[in-house]
This record gives sequence, C-alpha cells and structure tokens, in this order.
Amino acid sequence: MSPQIQWITLLWMLFSGAALGVAYDSYRVLSGQLHFPKWTLHVLDVLYWSAAALFVFRMLYISNYGQLRFYVFVGLFIGVWLYFLILSVTTQRFVVMLIRTVRYVIDVIKRLFRALVWAPIRAILKLLKWIAVMLGSLLMFLLHVILRCLTPFWKLLQWMLRPITSRLKMPEWFRKFLTAAAELWKRWFSKE
Repeated sequence: MSPQIQWITLLWMLFSGAALGVAYDSYRVLSGQLHFPKWTLHVLDVLYWSAAALFVFRMLYISNYGQLRFYVFVGLFIGVWLYFLILSVTTQRFVVMLIRTVRYVIDVIKRLFRALVWAPIRAILKLLKWIAVMLGSLLMFLLHVILRCLTPFWKLLQWMLRPITSRLKMPEWFRKFLTAAAELWKRWFSKE
C-alpha cells in the first residue's frame, strides 16, 4: 500500500473518529433530554455501536478497500480525542439548542392548530348544535300550535262518526294503543 493511500486512510479515520464523537454526544444529549425509558437505552446503545461499526468499516473500505492496519486505530483514537478536546461542549450546546428550537416550533404549531383549526371547528359545532336545538324547539312549537288548531275539527269528526263507530267493535289491542297514544300525547303536549 502506498504512503499516499495510508495518509488518506489516516485522514478518513480522523474524520470517522470525530463523526463518532459527534454522534455519541448527540445521542447522549438526546437520551438525557427526551427521557427515554431505561430499557430502551440498552437497545439504543447496541444500535449506536452497530451503526458506528458499519460507518467506520464503510469509510475504511472507501479509503483503502478495507485493509485493517494499526494506524487505522490510531487515526480513530486521535479523531475521537481531538473531537472531545475541541468540539464536544459546542456540539452538546448545539444539540440542546436544536431540541429547544424543535420543541418551540412544535408548541407554536400546536397553538396555531388550536387557534386556526380546532377553535373554529368547535365554534361551528356549537353553532350547529344551537341551530339544531332552536329548530327542534320551533318545530315542536309549530306542531303544538297545529294540533291545538286541529283539536276542534277532530272533536267534530268524532261527534259526526259516533253513530258509526259506536256500532263497530274495536279490537282490544287497538284500544290499548289509543290509550297509550293519548297518555303520551298528554305527557308531551299538556300545559302542566
């Protein structure tokens, strides 16, 4: 392997070590801020280290076709060490700021949704309910007025048909039905 490829591999490994440090700090801050359940932390750790191993071996394959040498580990170690020495605090602060920004944006979106979508829908539903109640009340009032107006005609019709109906034998079930209907009528439309 030529020295040029070795230097390129070393630089890629320095970059990979720094990238692993960024990913680790981001993961650590996210898990602390978002309060994952404790059992998921082990799963997330396994996922992080699996992704890190795949990333490093992919970078190694790109730089020198996957040849594993001592300077590869030295490059990874120096990359991680330099990252934690220089950029770790900045990355952590950036991730915390990013989490706060995302939470703020989500809160603003929730407020806008409540103000622009949910509140008008609730107002429309209340208005429709009020209209339905008013129309129902108006319909019941009109029905009551119409029935009050028709009562004299009904009594007149009964009086005129009494000679015919007195000779007809009414079935018992029909008599019970009429009695129940009259009771229901009194309960609904009586002034008491």
